[in-house]
Amino acid sequence: MRETMFQRRDLIEETASLRARILDKLSQLPWDGLRFGHAIPGLSLYRVVEPAGPFSAVYEPSLSLIIKGSKRVHVGNETLIYDESCFFLTAIGLPMTGQICEASEREPYVAAMLRLDLEKLRRIIADNDIHQTDLSERDLGVVVGAAKPELFDALLRLISLTDSPADIPFLANHIQNEILYRLLTGEQGARLRRFALAGTNSNRVAKAVAWLKENYARPLRVEELAEVANMGVSTLHHHFRAMTAMSPLQFQKHLRLHHARELMLSESLDAATAALRVGYESPTQFSREYRRAFGHPPVRDIREILNSNDTTRRDSVG
Repeated sequence: MRETMFQRRDLIEETASLRARILDKLSQLPWDGLRFGHAIPGLSLYRVVEPAGPFSAVYEPSLSLIIKGSKRVHVGNETLIYDESCFFLTAIGLPMTGQICEASEREPYVAAMLRLDLEKLRRIIADNDIHQTDLSERDLGVVVGAAKPELFDALLRLISLTDSPADIPFLANHIQNEILYRLLTGEQGARLRRFALAGTNSNRVAKAVAWLKENYARPLRVEELAEVANMGVSTLHHHFRAMTAMSPLQFQKHLRLHHARELMLSESLDAATAALRVGYESPTQFSREYRRAFGHPPVRDIREILNSNDTTRRDSVG
């Protein structure tokens, strides 16, 4: 986001009353630790009362809005920081590492994440004749943009549906469509449209990412991946790195490590078995790359997570 510090401060002031109303609404909900369980599809709400992270996860296409606090996110070699003045948008599923540096019972970190439905995006583009803008297709697949009052107003109305569950099936879809429309017609809309529309290089890379997520345990042949994306090998490499901050091989490695961690936590697998399950042939290489990614060898990392009450060690936080 190119806004100056003063513009960001102005945005925070502009949305202060709306965010205060959201916080008041959330304070009335029965939180169960990190999250509040509700029936609104696609929406996750988070409340963190102590510094958290770094936590690693494969983020799905989503919009995140911070209602109170700030967050640091690492994507490949890129670092993005956002707060109440910003939204964080990821248009393709990417392995990322996040960290919440400041949070307390008195000043908690509070955020909302809304899952993006690319088919919905395509319908909104077509139904409203939203034209493609001719901009570079070499941008990172995540973006930080200005969180304007219209977004927080829609979020407040969406969260308020918890008071009237019978209205959720009809109204939630309309409000979510409004949020998607705001994103598509806003400052970062061109980037989002490129990922949604077939035929663009961004959309082709998104297909390659989706294929890798389904086939991460298979040996990677870049030529096969290029066929999936309908791109030349060198073109795929160029655009893939620009949009994910990683090569396809690095991306696959991150996917394997994340899934191995999930298997060790959810199925109590030992490190060697988890490594084989996700496609590693060498447990030694797996342990070395795991430590580089998560800071500790597999056995120690899993033991510390299981012995910790910090649920953010297991999950991403919006």
